[in-house]
Amino acid sequence: MASATAITIDPGRLSLADLRRIWQAHVALTLASDSRVTIEASAVAVQRIVARGNAAYGINTGFGRLAKTRIADDQLQQLQRNLIFSHSVGTGELLGDEVVRLVLTMKIGSLARGYSGVRAVIVDALLALYNADIMPCIPAKGSVGASGDLAPLAHLTLALMGEGDVRVDGALLPAQQALDAARIAPVVLGAKEGLALINGTQISTALALHGLFLAERLFESAVVVGALSVDAAKGSDAPFDPRLHELRGQPGQIAAAHMYRELLAGSAIRASHLVHDDRVQDPYSLRCQPQVMGACRDLIEHAARALLIEANAVTDNPLIFSQSDEVISGGNFHGEPVALAADTLALALAEIGALSERRIALLIDSTLSGLPPFLVREPGINSGFMIAHVTAAAAASENKSLAHPASVDSLPTSANQEDHVSMSTFAARRLHEMAMNTATIIGIELLAAAQGIDFHRPLETSPRLRRVHRVVREKIAFYEVDRILAPDIEASRALVLDGALSAQCGDLFSPLEA
Repeated sequence: MASATAITIDPGRLSLADLRRIWQAHVALTLASDSRVTIEASAVAVQRIVARGNAAYGINTGFGRLAKTRIADDQLQQLQRNLIFSHSVGTGELLGDEVVRLVLTMKIGSLARGYSGVRAVIVDALLALYNADIMPCIPAKGSVGASGDLAPLAHLTLALMGEGDVRVDGALLPAQQALDAARIAPVVLGAKEGLALINGTQISTALALHGLFLAERLFESAVVVGALSVDAAKGSDAPFDPRLHELRGQPGQIAAAHMYRELLAGSAIRASHLVHDDRVQDPYSLRCQPQVMGACRDLIEHAARALLIEANAVTDNPLIFSQSDEVISGGNFHGEPVALAADTLALALAEIGALSERRIALLIDSTLSGLPPFLVREPGINSGFMIAHVTAAAAASENKSLAHPASVDSLPTSANQEDHVSMSTFAARRLHEMAMNTATIIGIELLAAAQGIDFHRPLETSPRLRRVHRVVREKIAFYEVDRILAPDIEASRALVLDGALSAQCGDLFSPLEA
């Protein structure tokens, strides 16, 4: 459980709130004191297995297709060192600190479950690395999500060994230099330990959690901005009547409809067109928000449950059962649960953005919204939000391509020994780009909706949405005549991403807890 100052890792019991805190900022970690008993029991079991001389995969054999190659006892340390060097083949941009913190946390928790055969010194070194805020430089590309996230986790392990590079306060340093400064001794890997460190789904899961936490914020912001657009377009709140949603019974839809009702409650703009409004029904992008956003909410919650289980799981191979000294080879490293959860999040992110883009199109179309064309007072001499909508459309289109499921792809590796893989790492990695696209779309809608609200003065929107509008206008002025809009879009996107909009809405939104 998390305390005010630190989080204690009780292996197998990390909460979504713990993981979210670690993602948001560096917070000190401790390990439950009784964990070391199970860690050492597993390490002692490996020593007994080595002493008996029987072949055990990853302990005294080669790896993958080379599993039948027996390794002499006096070469076991070299075997593990060679494993890390040969698997450090990652490419691409480095993972951000927020993702690496999650990776380290989950690797500590997994090894501390006591089924990986590592000594306590390995777990302590990971803990010391994290608490010193020394972030291993981990390239984002190079894993197919089985047999675990081998290449990226090898780069993490290099840092423990005093090899490769790390990041400290944003600066790149040689790992040995950073370890020396923090007075952390580099580890010498024993039997099984290198394999335990690089086998597992922690990279994929951390990237997916990063996508999940962004999706949470985007969902909340999109609901708030969508409600603001309803009022800007003088839409009806009748489609949010609870009786409609109870009859369908979808839990996300019911919850979303409640959010829209609360956000719009008390709007003078809505009161102004309750009668004598000849529009019978609003376009889907206004009217069907509870149905679409509610379904996205359900998908996000499903992904959260799967990812929380995975964050607490033991996912390396083989696993050591110390009570019986058994070494059992299996496939817990296969990232399919993460890949499917990430694909689910991708669908939600794409749909949230797609619906928002449609509301922008509605708001700038005077025939649908009743607002000035392109949301500017003198259209013609001014183009207003015409091309801002094009930017939103481009982002929405990109997301449609990126939403193609990664989990349906597989490419055999290791000379066909590893003949079905999950592609979970890419499935999760692409969520960041999708989230940034969606944040841009919602940010543009926020500008457009705030502009529409201003055109209805002296009528006011609801109390909750007035606070949201005020936050926007504190950062971004009313669009009077054409100006460079890119800085406004960036400022608006920042409001979407940092949770500033939902923060104005009281306790209407609460973080997921799977």
